[in-house]
Order: sequence, then structure tokens, then C-alpha cells
Amino acid sequence: MEKDSRISSWMEEHRQQLLEDLKTLCRVDSVSGPAQEGAPYGPGPKAALEAAMEMCAGYGLAVENHGDRVMTADMGPEEPCLDMLAHLDVVGPGDGWDTDPFEPELKEDGYLYGRGVADDKGGAVAALYAMRCVKELGLHLKGRCRLILGTDEENGSSDVAWYYERVKPAPMTFTPDTDFPVCNGEKGFYRLRFSKQWEQEFASPRVTELHGGFRVNVVPGEAYAIIVGMDREKAANLVGPVWQTSGGFLVKAQPPVSVKVEDAPGGVKITAVGKGCHAAMPETGGNANTALLQVLSGLPLADCGSTRAIRALAKALPHGDFYGKALGIAQEDEVTGRLTCSFTQIDVTSAGLKGLCDCRVPVCANEGNCKAVADAKLRGQGFATEGEMIPPHYTPAEGEFIQTLNRCYETYSGREGGCYSMGGGTYVHDVPGGVAFGVVMPGEDVRMHGANERIKAEDLITAAQIFAQAVADLCGEKQ
Repeated sequence: MEKDSRISSWMEEHRQQLLEDLKTLCRVDSVSGPAQEGAPYGPGPKAALEAAMEMCAGYGLAVENHGDRVMTADMGPEEPCLDMLAHLDVVGPGDGWDTDPFEPELKEDGYLYGRGVADDKGGAVAALYAMRCVKELGLHLKGRCRLILGTDEENGSSDVAWYYERVKPAPMTFTPDTDFPVCNGEKGFYRLRFSKQWEQEFASPRVTELHGGFRVNVVPGEAYAIIVGMDREKAANLVGPVWQTSGGFLVKAQPPVSVKVEDAPGGVKITAVGKGCHAAMPETGGNANTALLQVLSGLPLADCGSTRAIRALAKALPHGDFYGKALGIAQEDEVTGRLTCSFTQIDVTSAGLKGLCDCRVPVCANEGNCKAVADAKLRGQGFATEGEMIPPHYTPAEGEFIQTLNRCYETYSGREGGCYSMGGGTYVHDVPGGVAFGVVMPGEDVRMHGANERIKAEDLITAAQIFAQAVADLCGEKQ
């Protein structure tokens, strides 16, 4: 396959407009919120939906609002051919940004920074510009190309579930919500929730408060605990042997987490500061929850319910154990790789503890060798557990659809195509034959779900060219 010079030229001519449209969408804080009338996922996602509908309609696409959850933008004949499925909602910004997360900025390094530039408003705009390119070049289509933009992907994808209860998917579907080339396998999910209560406590020193994590699918970059009955100097001296001292902070080299000790009313506040990341890739971050538990479990706390619970969790979910080995659920297969286990949320109060783990499970995992084992491990320590398993998704690599996507990718990127699987879940997880395809180039760290999310501007243009060629080849008349 040779590059279509018309597609390349058109994208170059519209480069700046593409980036400006992406900035427009990224200025909308589309983190989910409480449901309101006409806004089932809160005002932010609804505002993003409306902005995208106006943008798509302005480029001559046939736009429809589906229940204020999903919008579609169509071109071509009525017969469905290809769906491109992206999302407009984003995770919360979290801490540690060098710029305003909702005021995207193109820096001299060639990267556009802002929440959603890569996940997934960048993919949505690249797909939109692919359709606009094909339309404005007058390339004839034999079947309909539809852009589907949802607003609840980060919080469970109830939006597309609602949509697909009413509308059949096209024969071919891809989502531009991961790395190139083609992701044809997604691990399943096991969301493990656990809790424990205890009687009112008076002993000291003890932990009276502990909080870490804000979303099920985000490894937390910060967590803190309040300890009564212990002063700052003593706490710092005690923490030192647990966490090596360096540069005024208490630091362990890998994963990168620092621990600081401050005064607090009646005691001390201990804060672990790590690196947030996507729960599907826990090895790329520094989990503040597990680091803080390790520190606390090494302190001479009073023998009481809160202390016993913290120490039990530190053993079951130790710092640096990304694969559930201590929990007894570590496993892997050739199709979808190894299980990952991310301790993403914990809350401790004077009355009890609640926590959550986000596990991404391979094809070989099932309730017997995963859920039952984890339940038994934690219940043996007095925790109550609950959770559900969602099966993995796999589309065989053979077939013209995936072969065409790879040809388009190779032509415009100059890289070798292929297929891979991952731990992240996308909108196509429950779409038969669906795959994830872009928008990130291999090897790029876009800091997904973390601070300073970014994407290389040049890569966005290349992705839009790839998508335009895919639309032309999959939906167009054979030449």
C-alpha cells in the first residue's frame, strides 16, 4: 500500500485546526459527577457531549444525541460498515501538574499537555478529522462510517451498554483508545472490595485516619495517615529504618515513593507520595497506598483492631507486588499475559476500614483460581469481601479487518504492524470482533491517568492519517 498523497496533504493543511479543536474539547472538565436532569453522568460529561456534537455538525456530519449518554456522527450510506468508538469523559486531574490540566498547552518539546489529550479526546478528534478528510476529499463510500462518542468509559461504560441495547454495532469496530498497532485482546476484570470493622478504640499510638486513592482504575500517587499518641521527631526516627532517608525525605528508590512526616493535632501525619498511573499497568507507577501500609506496619503501634487490619493488608498486598503473588492469585497465559493487581483505594476511620483492588485477569483466570483464592486469603484475616469477575475479550488476528488496519498503520507510521493484548479495558470489550487501534504510538509515555498527561502533536496527525486511510479502505469502493 502506498500513501494517499491527498490524505497526507489534507491533514498537513488542517494540522493547526485539529489541535485547536482538541484544545476546545480538553478545556471542558468532563470528570463524571452526580446525575442531573438531562445529564446522567453529571454536567461535565454532558458539556463535552454538547461541544462535540456542535463540532461534528459544523463539519457536515449527521449528528444524533442518544439519551444524553452517547452521540453519533455519521457519513456515507445507511448500511453500517465501520464504527469508531471513543470517549469524552476523563479521570480527575489529581496532583502534581506543571500546567493547568484543563487548559491544554503545546510546549516546545512537541507535546500537547492536558487532561484527556491522549485518553481519549485525542483519539476522538483524530477519528473526527479522519471522517472530515474523507468527506472533504470526496472519497465515495459504499457503507456508513459512524463516530460514536460516549461519556462514561472511565466509570464503567454504562453509556455504550445502554447504546448497544438499542443499536446494533457495525460489522467492524475499533476504538482509538490505546497504543498502536492493533490490540486484539483485553484482560478481564476482578474488582475486589474488602472491609473490616472494630470496636471503638482508645489505645495509642494508633491510626485514626487513613485515605488513599480516588478512582478504582487509578493507582494513587498520594496517601496519608493520622497517628495519635506519637510525635513528629519520634515518628521520623522510627520511619527511617523502614524507608531509606535521602534529601530530607524518606525515600525508597523503586518504585519511586517518598514518605514525609508532619505534625498533626494529637499526633503526626504521615504522607506517602508516589506516582499515579493506570491500574492496568501498576509497575509503571509508585503506589502510595502499599508504600504507606508498609511504613505503618513497621511502626510500634498499639495492638488494636486498626493496627491488626493494617498489618494484615500490608502482608496480603505488599509494596511492589504488582501481580497478586502474596494474595495467591498470580498467573499468566500466552494469549493475554499475566494477572496484575492494583490496590487503588483505602479508607480507614475510627470504626473500620474499606478498600478496593483492581485486578486485570488473563484468559486462564476464573472464579476458582482467582476470586475464591483472594476471598479465602482476606476472610482468613477477618475481612469481609465481595466482587465480581468480568471475562476477557479476544478477537483472532486473522481476517481482512485487522489486516487492513495494520496495512494503514504501516503505511503512514513507517513501523511494523501486528497485534498485542493488554490489561486495560476499552469500549470494545463487549463488542464482538472489536479491537483497539491507536491513538498512541508504541513506546510513548502519555502519562495516562497521571499528572502531566500528554501526546505528541506529530503523532496525532499521523494517527488521523492512518484512520482516514482505514475509513477509505474499509468503507470505500474498491479501486
